[in-house]
Parts: sequence; structure tokens; C-alpha cells
Amino acid sequence: MDDGNRPGDGPGTARADSLVELREALRGFVRERDWEQFQTPKNLCMAMMVEAAELAEHFQWLTNEESARLDAATREAVREELADVLLYLVRLADTLDVDLAEAARAKMRRNAEKYPAERVRGSALKYTAYR
Repeated sequence: MDDGNRPGDGPGTARADSLVELREALRGFVRERDWEQFQTPKNLCMAMMVEAAELAEHFQWLTNEESARLDAATREAVREELADVLLYLVRLADTLDVDLAEAARAKMRRNAEKYPAERVRGSALKYTAYR
């Protein structure tokens, strides 16, 4: 994953090229600040939800077309909120010992079974609508 950061940017000073490296950088960032005591699954989940709500605020009241053509300032603000959501998600998964990449791959396999392309192409219906 290329998040645009270069050495010296972001958590720690390492470039985050993978979820594993990002997780490790976050561990160091949290440890340096003695924040483990606050970063319980409940607190991390709640913080992630707050950040997701802040992300949603940028799209609230926009039309579909407007949401696809954000101005530069809004796009940068959205980028920041996306990063916040990702950081809390990675940290939450770490505290629960969840391999996010594997969990996502497993979920994609289940979704492929629930939503076979030949049956659902072009449809936004939930899988229960055609089973």
C-alpha cells in the first residue's frame, strides 16, 4: 500500500508499505507514549467509529456527482479521515490478534459465494433478495 508517506513521515519513521509494517509502526508509536492502557478494544472501536463519522461529514448533503468530484481541500480532509479510520482499524485488529489481510481475503471468498458475478452483475440487491 502506498500511502504517500516517505521516510520520516507518519507514525515512527518507517514507511508503511504493508499492514504488518503499519501495525508495527503503530505499536511503537503507542508504546512510546504509554497509551496501551487506553487502547482497549472498546475504546479503539469507539474512536474508529467517531473518525468514520467525521469522514461521513464530508459527504453529508452532497449529491452522488458532487461526492465523486471533491475539491482539493475536501479531498485532503477526506484523506486525513481515511487515515484515521485505517489507523484505528489496524490497532483494533492488533489488540484482538486479528490478521486483517487474511480476514479480508476470507470475507471476499464468502462474498464471492454469496454474490456470484453471473447472478448479481449490475444489481445492488442484497444476497437474500435472490436466494
